[in-house]
Amino acid sequence: MSDHISHQQASGLSLCTLGGGCFWCLEAVFQQMRGVRQVESGYSGGRNPNPTYEEVCGGDTGHAEVVRLQFDPAETSYREILEVFFTIHDPTTLNRQGNDVGTQYRSVIYTHNDEQMKMARQVIAEMAHVWDATIVTELVEAPVFYRAEDYHQNYFVNHPMQSYCAFVVAPKVTKFRQVFSDRVKK
Repeated sequence: MSDHISHQQASGLSLCTLGGGCFWCLEAVFQQMRGVRQVESGYSGGRNPNPTYEEVCGGDTGHAEVVRLQFDPAETSYREILEVFFTIHDPTTLNRQGNDVGTQYRSVIYTHNDEQMKMARQVIAEMAHVWDATIVTELVEAPVFYRAEDYHQNYFVNHPMQSYCAFVVAPKVTKFRQVFSDRVKK
């Protein structure tokens, strides 16, 4: 992983790791965001190394479903990514997004440096005035990221008519495109 990160830093890209329910939803939205170069679905924040989807879904590993973004800070800022993040999921529901229930679906921001931690705290404080309930989003330094199985990558792109994609993912993509039309890739 360190070689991968070093290459990203050398190329001028930054990392961002977020969890906000099912990773298919976040992946589908952030793949369409200007400045985001790569989105990988995976797992972070748990106890077991190299967890499988089935283990994470069982809720016993402590991992969250997350996306790890590589983004170009010259095209989109970390703040803009967080603004989208707080618009496309509900940060006030503990360990749940809609019908997806369990710690693996928690709202979490894993920061990669002190600047991200500071910015995330600031955005959470600002979002506290937007939401009617208390924000329960965890904010911690990024632990190890484990890439999810290949069949989870590009899931919405590859399965747009699958029922979860049609009824849960697609509305989030539509909301992003409407609310943040200026941030959609051209």
